[in-house]
Amino acid sequence: MSLIGMDLGGTKLAIAAFTADADMTAHESVPLERRTGAAVAALMVQQLEKFLRLQKGKNDPVRAIGICVPGISNRKDGTVWAPNIPGWGHYPLLKEISAVAPGIPVAIDSDRTCYIMGEVWKGAARGCSDAIFLGVGTGIGAGILSDGHFLRGRHDAAGAIGWMALTQPYHSKYLQCGCFESSASGDGIAKLAKELLHEMPAYEGVLRRSTPAELTAAAVFAAFETRDELATEVIRRCIELWGMAVANLVSVFNPEKIIMGGGVFGPAIPLIPSIAAEAAKWAQPLSMQQCEIVASQLGIYAGCWGAGLLALKAR
Repeated sequence: MSLIGMDLGGTKLAIAAFTADADMTAHESVPLERRTGAAVAALMVQQLEKFLRLQKGKNDPVRAIGICVPGISNRKDGTVWAPNIPGWGHYPLLKEISAVAPGIPVAIDSDRTCYIMGEVWKGAARGCSDAIFLGVGTGIGAGILSDGHFLRGRHDAAGAIGWMALTQPYHSKYLQCGCFESSASGDGIAKLAKELLHEMPAYEGVLRRSTPAELTAAAVFAAFETRDELATEVIRRCIELWGMAVANLVSVFNPEKIIMGGGVFGPAIPLIPSIAAEAAKWAQPLSMQQCEIVASQLGIYAGCWGAGLLALKAR
């Protein structure tokens, strides 16, 4: 029996095939290349059909499909809201995927939930009853396992911690993605660097010479490795925000582990001790002492593993 897990992000689509024992047997990742709306769904259908043929050719047909999306999956009607994908305000994804996979169960959930599901199935949260995946990529979200249950909330929006309020005063730039995400996500890091270019007029480092398109989170981390002044200030502020968010999650949920993942962790993995130290300033002290802050064990395919477990539960 094979299972398909698909992980749709803000910039790429990953897909993988799994056994029921959580072994990955095939995988592929493709960029979205600025696709929007129905074109994103068409790419998903194309990749899914490819993997359906692949597994059929192995005489191991697909028994269930799981999909994680960067936003809210409305389980009642099968639609998806994904703010980083233009045209996906109420997109009928379940209908489109089911049309090309007749007779195969399809389950869709948020990337937040799927990330923690993946870590429970194959990664750093195995054996845990209480753990949180703090995903930092194009956006920011938290997948929450509490008392052995994956939390989704009344309207499937639990874990949208990009909107966590971590500073004052309120700014209009928080409207689209929230206070936390606006400065400490992958996109937020780039935005913060651009803001600091105006606040630090005497700075003449490598990021000053970057075009707006070149001034990405990856460029900031590369400059940080050279002890660039502006990049160091950006990362210092991000460590503060990541630490405060970790502290809030520790104080509210008392987890065994907080798992840092997503595309930013990544290059930010060496910062985890500094993030834990910042969190310790703010968190409930006993809960903080009992919580381990670790990196994801599943890397860029964490969402696929989670979607694989989602498929396993749906078959």
